[in-house]
Amino acid sequence: MKYKRILLKLSGEALEGSKDYGIDPVRLQHYAEDVKQVVDLGVQVAIVIGGGNFFRGVDAEASGIDRVQGDYMGMLATVINGMALQSAMERLGLYTRLQSGIKMEQVCEPFIKRRAVRHLEKGRVVIFGAGIGSPYFTTDSAASLRAIEIGADVVLKGTRVDGIYTSDPEKNPSAERYTKISFTEVYQKGLNVMDMTAITLCQENNLPIIVFDMNKRGNLLKVLSGESVGTLVTA
Repeated sequence: MKYKRILLKLSGEALEGSKDYGIDPVRLQHYAEDVKQVVDLGVQVAIVIGGGNFFRGVDAEASGIDRVQGDYMGMLATVINGMALQSAMERLGLYTRLQSGIKMEQVCEPFIKRRAVRHLEKGRVVIFGAGIGSPYFTTDSAASLRAIEIGADVVLKGTRVDGIYTSDPEKNPSAERYTKISFTEVYQKGLNVMDMTAITLCQENNLPIIVFDMNKRGNLLKVLSGESVGTLVTA
């Protein structure tokens, strides 16, 4: 495998699958099976998942909810998704740990860097919920920060498109896909990869990002095997 320890970033919306809200059990099973495939090959996997299939903090103000309150609500949604993913993976025989940026001991451990690394070393999948535990930070930022903290080799952003394009491929059929792009070009071109805080953290710590289509079965294994799947963002 090209990468030994990875941080996989998944969006909450991706868990909707064919549904308009909540969690699609078929999509959940698909993700769990793809993760098991690479764990069985010795890859250490940590996961950050969003909560947009239930609630998005950035949309809270439009509903009259205070932004800070809304962000905390969004963090709780990520824990719900983390619990669902944990359950799906454990049904397949994987050992997992769910760690949260907000203390809730009845359902998950608090985030402790050394403990998270030890879990990974023992072959457990570690899911990080509740972002970084503070408002105004997205789960993209949480993914980058946690990846740096645990010493991950790469951040893998699993999306519903097969990489980074010159413009939105769902709106512009003639958009072209990048196979490789630098952090500087992402800034200059204003490409929607991850939020700028997340990109800056990765750039400053020389941590590559690969954006790929997680909804296509087997793509996670292809990325980790070094195949040219998705778009690589590097220095």
